[in-house]
Amino acid sequence: MVTRREFVAGGAVITGAAAAGATLTSHAAAPARAARGPFQHGVASGDPLGDRVILWTRVTPRKPGPVPVRWRIARDERLRDVVNQGVVTALPDRDHTVKVDADGLQPGRTYYYRFEALGAESETGRTRTLPELTVTRLRFAICSCSNYPVGFFNAYARIADRADLDAVLHLGDYLYEYAPGEQGRELGRVHVPANELVTLADYRERHAQYKTDPDLQAAHRAHPWICVWDDHESANNAWRDGAQNHNPELGEGDWADRRAAAIRAYHEWLPIRERPGAGGPSIWRSFRFGALADLIMLDTRLHGRTRQVADRTDMAAMRDPAHTILGPDQQAWLAEELRGSVRRGTAWHVLGQQLMFGQLLGEDGVLLNTDQWDGYPNSRRLILDQLAAESIDDTIILTGDIHSAWAMDIVPDPFGPGYDPASGRGSLAVELVTTSVTSRGPGGDAPDLEARERQIVAAVPHIKYVNLREHGYLLLDLTAERALAECWLVDSITERTAGERLGAAFATERGANHLVRVEP
Repeated sequence: MVTRREFVAGGAVITGAAAAGATLTSHAAAPARAARGPFQHGVASGDPLGDRVILWTRVTPRKPGPVPVRWRIARDERLRDVVNQGVVTALPDRDHTVKVDADGLQPGRTYYYRFEALGAESETGRTRTLPELTVTRLRFAICSCSNYPVGFFNAYARIADRADLDAVLHLGDYLYEYAPGEQGRELGRVHVPANELVTLADYRERHAQYKTDPDLQAAHRAHPWICVWDDHESANNAWRDGAQNHNPELGEGDWADRRAAAIRAYHEWLPIRERPGAGGPSIWRSFRFGALADLIMLDTRLHGRTRQVADRTDMAAMRDPAHTILGPDQQAWLAEELRGSVRRGTAWHVLGQQLMFGQLLGEDGVLLNTDQWDGYPNSRRLILDQLAAESIDDTIILTGDIHSAWAMDIVPDPFGPGYDPASGRGSLAVELVTTSVTSRGPGGDAPDLEARERQIVAAVPHIKYVNLREHGYLLLDLTAERALAECWLVDSITERTAGERLGAAFATERGANHLVRVEP
């Protein structure tokens, strides 16, 4: 039987895989701390493998030109037991960002790293490699949608406080491309540069601004991150060949140039291992967490997506075989990743992606949002058909984008006779949607949102939980027997606070493909 107390907030209790080698030394945010000399934007790690991990920092130079940067990674926090080290150059052509693929590591181990440049040391980061096949427990924090001027990144601070995570999964909208307005002025958090992001210099400056936030720095410093972009890292409602928020007639230039600039800045400023692909580096990739979980990260935004159908009643256009959210190559790759995960006997198949996968209909029975998987029914059907035909159980879909928290069963037809919402009969997978770090929910400040949440759960049988109002992050805990998810909500985003509370918890047992609410 699952009990909610298997999760403990704040890292006060450390169990499972992440406990090995962990310490309770605080890696949380320290807003009053002065920036570390040339390391104004902190340190980060990401894309861990069993024997290596990407280490990242950015050097603020005293004058133009290349800057040599020494790096070290060690088994201990004082960096005395060094396992690898070297020198890399921070180049102007890379906006003085540096990334090191630090190898020679052991699986399932906690490591510490630091950079030195221009006579100064960075703060010490903590990271972790992927575990061996014998791992018995995994914990992930999942987050998305952090709009800087809307509020403080308290969710990142709470993630930083935890000492029991194997990785942080960021599902997109790491930053927002909009021009600054009045929003954020009262908090001292106005976007820079003073225009909508279009050029490489624009995207770099906005990334740099976000990386000065102490709570974001703390979360990067404390854990390895595995990231994918959504639309706002480039432009709102982007697809492969354009975006709703891109207009050449307003002087925003060619979409291909803007897209390339956004992709380049993203790879410069985040600890992601770069994979060559058509049109620039691709972000769809997978990670094996022993025999317990395969994590498959998708790009539902820039790689293969065709343009969204504007008319939400035009099902013929949405069912066109050429209308795709992944592209044929990524769709085929995903199918093989799922098959390989089953062949290896992996317990859980976890998809990290951007957009709501499950059905979300309006009161008129018509789609609410053609930007989601609802607007690409063929792409969704291919996945559901594979899960059914190949008897692939224990698939968990992790989602961001919608600025609200949801939990649902994934079925071909939620209203059809083949699905029993009480037992989960007919469900093929489950979906967990993390709320935003700060971005406003889809209902805005409407006074009746709690009533609307109850109405949705009562009316739509496969949806088990919805929170349209609050901000925070998702925590996912995996064992060989069950997956347990908790929605953690911060007290405020209009001031820096340390409070958080549990919004809801859901579990799915192995083989069930069905979410059950878990009470405290």
